[in-house]
Amino acid sequence: MGFGAPALALDPNAGVTRESGPFDLFRFGFSAYKKGRKDEAVEAYRYAAEKGHPGARWALANMYAYGDGVVENDYEAFKIYDDIARQGVEPGSQDTGYFVNALLSLANYYQKGIPGSPVQANLGAARQLYFQAASAFGVPEAQYRLGRMILEGEGGANDIQQAKKWLNRARVSGHPAAAAVLGNVVFEEGQTVRGLAFMTTALERSPAADKAWIQAMQERAFSLAGEADRRTAIALAQDMLAKGLN
Repeated sequence: MGFGAPALALDPNAGVTRESGPFDLFRFGFSAYKKGRKDEAVEAYRYAAEKGHPGARWALANMYAYGDGVVENDYEAFKIYDDIARQGVEPGSQDTGYFVNALLSLANYYQKGIPGSPVQANLGAARQLYFQAASAFGVPEAQYRLGRMILEGEGGANDIQQAKKWLNRARVSGHPAAAAVLGNVVFEEGQTVRGLAFMTTALERSPAADKAWIQAMQERAFSLAGEADRRTAIALAQDMLAKGLN
């Protein structure tokens, strides 16, 4: 995989050149990044990536995806993530994290597509990638995303029971958004107290970015519930929070 990087010297004083091994280049790039020298980090990551270092490829893809030290380029990031995913990973490998991250990033791109590039939205591909990360690696975010896609019939059949299964796995692992969505599903099924409790604990534990939509979901459910169910749900949620349950 060629990135068209200029032939710079990196840091000969530190014994690091473009001919250095991939690990030394990656380590140099990581150090440069931490010091804010992102141009040097990009250069080192490119050379290390060309020599097959998975961590360098992952770091470089992230920099393109977020416009971090380089001009933001989602299609360039996609190509690198795709390369990581296609190469696979051995069971128990220390590179598993890079591989799983690539699967999630690819799935996200396939959900939306990349404007102005050959990458079109492909919900079936996104769903399959989330399934791989959710089932083979037990990643809560993948379980949540998969559960939502199944719930909404995106990229395949709608199956409430399968959706609940994946959302619950993510909830048990501590994923607040999954707890909120699952809570809403079971509330609509008639499990009023359980649903309200899940949404309440999710609201308490959710990051700031998710609080608005979880709160709106929870408030709607509370407005439909009877007073006795509200009181019981609040008590159950408080007990769950006190015991560290999700």
